[in-house]
Amino acid sequence: MQHRKPAVGNGRPSGTDGSDFSYRMVVDSRYTKVAKGKSRLSALIFTQAIVQLVGVVSLLLSIPKGEGPNTLAISSTAISFLSLLVGELGRRRSRVNFLRFYMFASSIAVTISIARVGSSNFLAEVIRDQSRWETKKFELFNIAGVLLGLLLQIYTVSTTISLIHNMSPPKRAS
Repeated sequence: MQHRKPAVGNGRPSGTDGSDFSYRMVVDSRYTKVAKGKSRLSALIFTQAIVQLVGVVSLLLSIPKGEGPNTLAISSTAISFLSLLVGELGRRRSRVNFLRFYMFASSIAVTISIARVGSSNFLAEVIRDQSRWETKKFELFNIAGVLLGLLLQIYTVSTTISLIHNMSPPKRAS
């Protein structure tokens, strides 16, 4: 009975001559893409949460005395925070349906925010009378926040679609 000599100097484990490389497992690139996509989506969700918090603070500071907050602003904020929670759960647990809901709900929230900004005549008033921008800083800040949220949403949707595509098992050819 022959015993194999342990490999001492060359770093190769005993019992292999290096010819078994074709039988070793290789990590599919799809899993690497999922890990990178989850990491990127985590950063995007965090950024969206920060933008939302800044928007809420700005909205609360810009409410005129005696008036209640805008119902569109409240609904957009509520939908957005709910979608961020569901998106984070979907990202952590690799739930495709949660990620789809996150994309849909956050897109609705951004659309409501754009409708809110579009329905106010504030921007047209400032363009006509540029001396008023000094007194309406919070509204300008809200508009900038909505535009930043829109750009962030576009990038987040493309990242989430890519992540969902890589999470789904590949289709088998029949």
